[in-house]
Amino acid sequence: MGLFDDMKGLGHEQVAFCSDPAAGLRAIIAIHDTTLGPSLGGVRMWSYPSDADALADVLRLSRGMSYKAAVAGLNLGGGKAVILSDGKTEKTEALFRAFGRFVESLGGRYITAEDVGTSVQDMEWVSAETNHVTGLSKVRGGGGDPSPITAYGVYKGIKACAKERLGSKDLEGVRVAIQGLGKVGYYLARHLVEEKAVVVACDIDRDKARRAGTDLRIEVAPPDEIFDVDCDVFAPCALGGALSEETIPRLRCKIVAGGANNQLKTETDGLALERRGILYAPDFVINAGGLINVYCEIDGYNQERALRMADQICPNLLKIFDIARRETIPTYRAAEILAERRIESVRGLRRVV
Repeated sequence: MGLFDDMKGLGHEQVAFCSDPAAGLRAIIAIHDTTLGPSLGGVRMWSYPSDADALADVLRLSRGMSYKAAVAGLNLGGGKAVILSDGKTEKTEALFRAFGRFVESLGGRYITAEDVGTSVQDMEWVSAETNHVTGLSKVRGGGGDPSPITAYGVYKGIKACAKERLGSKDLEGVRVAIQGLGKVGYYLARHLVEEKAVVVACDIDRDKARRAGTDLRIEVAPPDEIFDVDCDVFAPCALGGALSEETIPRLRCKIVAGGANNQLKTETDGLALERRGILYAPDFVINAGGLINVYCEIDGYNQERALRMADQICPNLLKIFDIARRETIPTYRAAEILAERRIESVRGLRRVV
């Protein structure tokens, strides 16, 4: 009954456990809410400490996708998948084709895409078994790697935060500390450098950190010191749960705005940021660019359209900050309210019809 209690508490419709021993596949697909449309969310490939950790992650991530799609104005529900394997050493065509068959068995209720640990090539393998896949290469008519659009949206979101807290969207001289220099973190750093912001960044992968430092001429900090960097903006762009009771007291920033999912370890951590006077850009709003990019593949990909839609992240955040001020609530709750209102309004229309 624990699983069903978790599903009820978070509002999930379906959780599918997928096993194909011959292909080496162990995966979980979570469908949170399909009121606005089919659920869409990437498949994460990660070596979790336990099956319970994997389940907790996919439940939180899929719920976040529902809210992300709702606030972004997309006709999508929220879903997510996790493959319990090492994305660096255990990838095979057989594994991803097996995963594709499970996606196909859901009849279009879940559309997959790339995420942490997976790539455009992996989605090509998945597409051999199902049409319910996005994040395909441009040769196949897809949008390719969605990371650049995610980073672009985060960059636009940081400008909204700067206007709200620093009084101007101009980022010249603004000091930004980026945690994580993967694809999103790297592209974000490049946008910021081009606008003459001062960037300090880290990554647990020393090669990635060294490359970014050389290519972009940014300062590189040790990963365990990034929370202590004196800055205007702290940008979490690694895995979730970075903002916790252990790390929030160490922050020396005015704004938290980054590309990672599930940045708050618990809702209490959102309140802790509020109490410290730190403006928080809700993760599922500011990092919606990747979802927007793959959404634009469904009717035929157009990058100009994807960028234009990602531009709306800035006004969406300003709207959320206004709601938070008027209703005297934390920004993360204002964002949830905005998402819930759209979902409920459509659910109400369905009842009437």
